[in-house]
Amino acid sequence: MQTEVRESGRFERTLTVRLENEELADAKKKAAAKISKNMRIKGFRPGKAPLSIVERNVGADYLRSEAIEGAIQDVIPEAISEAGLDPVTVPSISAVRDENKDGSIEIDVVVTIWPVLDALPDFGDIEIEVETTAVTEDEVTQQVDALREQFAELSDYEGELSDGDFALIDIAVEHEGEAVDSAAAKDLMYEIGSNSFIEGLDDLLTDASTGTSVSGAGTLPDGYSEKGGEEVTLTVTIKEAKQKILPELTDEMVEEATEFTTADELIEAIERNMHAYKVHTQRAILQDKVLEHVVNQVDFDLPDVLLDVEVDARVRKLVARLKESDISVEDYLKMTGQDEASFIATTRGEADRALSTRIILESIAAIERWDVTEQDLVDHVVAAFQVSEEEAVTVIEGWTANGQVEALTSDILRDRALTSLVDSATAVDPDGNPVDLTPVLIEDEKEKNTEDSETDPVEEDFEVSDDEDITDESEERV
Repeated sequence: MQTEVRESGRFERTLTVRLENEELADAKKKAAAKISKNMRIKGFRPGKAPLSIVERNVGADYLRSEAIEGAIQDVIPEAISEAGLDPVTVPSISAVRDENKDGSIEIDVVVTIWPVLDALPDFGDIEIEVETTAVTEDEVTQQVDALREQFAELSDYEGELSDGDFALIDIAVEHEGEAVDSAAAKDLMYEIGSNSFIEGLDDLLTDASTGTSVSGAGTLPDGYSEKGGEEVTLTVTIKEAKQKILPELTDEMVEEATEFTTADELIEAIERNMHAYKVHTQRAILQDKVLEHVVNQVDFDLPDVLLDVEVDARVRKLVARLKESDISVEDYLKMTGQDEASFIATTRGEADRALSTRIILESIAAIERWDVTEQDLVDHVVAAFQVSEEEAVTVIEGWTANGQVEALTSDILRDRALTSLVDSATAVDPDGNPVDLTPVLIEDEKEKNTEDSETDPVEEDFEVSDDEDITDESEERV
């Protein structure tokens, strides 16, 4: 077997394999045995007829073509390996030449290799606009009020209603002059400003007074009574009202409701956590914008076959997830307002960006010639899975035995390349002022309290509102 490799594209190689006539002899024997298994030849058991008998029955050309096909299946993987090629998709046969006078054949195999860029452009000074990470007094107040809300009390109230007040109401509903009894309500306790019932109800109740009735237009929710979705006339009688009274933020209240002992400590923690959350959020935005900038500056075309494989993989994963939820692809397309063509186009665009990003990051790591040490692997597993170093070593040993450690190494190198890009960019606010997005580490309150006092460590953190949930999430990896 003779092989020759030539470059047929930036990320494509054509491997030509030459098999001499003598090398096809074994392939012809195998082909004859295979063919005779499905033939009835007098005097021979299935699969035992001699080559000459089989050839006489099926013809020399047919036997040779079957031999060549079998030989291709046997020798191509070996030839690709010997040539040092690492296909990222299934190689394809582009040509088979069987017209040589000496009886040899030549096979052209197209192999797509994983794209690695030898050089990258100078990205220059990348300046990215993000939001400021400064915490405002109003934001802190919202968090404090969210805590106070948990201990609020309701007291009787007479006067004009406003957002946050509660009213005990009766509702009568009419549609084109006819009562809609199925949509009416009696003795309903409703929070003004919640917009949680009939559209238009909150507008009617705002500034209305207890002991009065108000009328106006409203729209019933879809599926609510037989007139769901229809415009109706609402008549609301306000029987009584209650006002929410929030407790003062005192040291006593803070000590009772949180792990902190004073209001000042609570407010400091809120500011610190909100700042950390804003830094985390804006750093994620910075990362996305930096990647978009870099991808737009690097000009290269992905191999179509590689892109096709990625699109197919994404579609298969989506279909599997939909199947688990008993949702058909047709229903999914309707829910997302897409047709099949637009869905495939969107998926292809996402696949193109994901592959391009990965290739650029891996190319940066290759150009920089970064290495991944054993300690790097351990640190990565410790951070990712929150385990001890001893446990991380055990995990890595298992992955190494299963041949999975190379994927972990690639993850680390891509992370390092991404971090280098993000750290080299300049973040500015809408006014052009620099924004410091250095990751903020939140001191564990349990450890702090254990070190600073002899009291029991705190069991859990203070609660915050849904709008500004202060969390320590891991950044989404590319």
